[in-house]
Amino acid sequence: MAGEHEDVWAAGKLYEPYVGRWSRLVAREFLAWLGVPPQRDWLDVGCGTGALSETLLEYTDPHAVTGVDPSSGFLEYAKAHLTDPRAAFALGDAQSLPFDADSFDVAVSGLVLNFVPQPAQAVAEMTRVVRSGGTLAAYVWDYAEKMELIRRFWDVVVAFEPAASNLDEARRFPLCQPDALADLFTSAGLGQVEGCPIEVPTRFRDFADFWSPFLGGQGPAPAYAMSLGEEHRVAIRERLKANLPTSRDGSISLVARAWAVRGTVSG
Repeated sequence: MAGEHEDVWAAGKLYEPYVGRWSRLVAREFLAWLGVPPQRDWLDVGCGTGALSETLLEYTDPHAVTGVDPSSGFLEYAKAHLTDPRAAFALGDAQSLPFDADSFDVAVSGLVLNFVPQPAQAVAEMTRVVRSGGTLAAYVWDYAEKMELIRRFWDVVVAFEPAASNLDEARRFPLCQPDALADLFTSAGLGQVEGCPIEVPTRFRDFADFWSPFLGGQGPAPAYAMSLGEEHRVAIRERLKANLPTSRDGSISLVARAWAVRGTVSG
């Protein structure tokens, strides 16, 4: 049944070609928008494979970056690929962070809050561990419209199986809208709350580059794809292939949009 599928987050090498590579592009724009001064202590909540942590280390000149995530598989990937001595990683839940109060200058979260069962609790925890005057910020995909590689997948799937609409992130995650994100931060008592859209190009070499990440099983759409029988999966693949904007050289150019929000911890 469509409603019985569970999200899978375990294998970093499979997640990276799906959305990790695009998250890195968003992360650059996100950090430029935040404009945090150098030599700050950062917390990356739900760090996953380390896409945002790696970008932090490259572009913000931090004093230290600590990543926390509930997936040991993702943390193993992050630790193996990020050997910068300023980086550290810990196993933990966003809703109960394993850190003392006032431990960080900045807490950020990339593509995570909508997957947390109680996002308000996660924001409360981030607020707790950030020092007065510090910054909280997050970004999530715009599943409803412009995270096109996922949007196009579900549009085709639902045409085959209308009941699968219950698995579509656009329907599952009403949090992934600008007003909902702003309300989440404002309700946590954060000040100077504001948001912005971030769009990045997602260019695939060919259809195989687009489709193969859906066979990795990491995340809602790939997990659904791999739950299907071969005949059903091939039918979806062929419908997608026919509907994607493919250039003469075989490349496919789409757009990925994320909604970002930030706020300041009051004293």
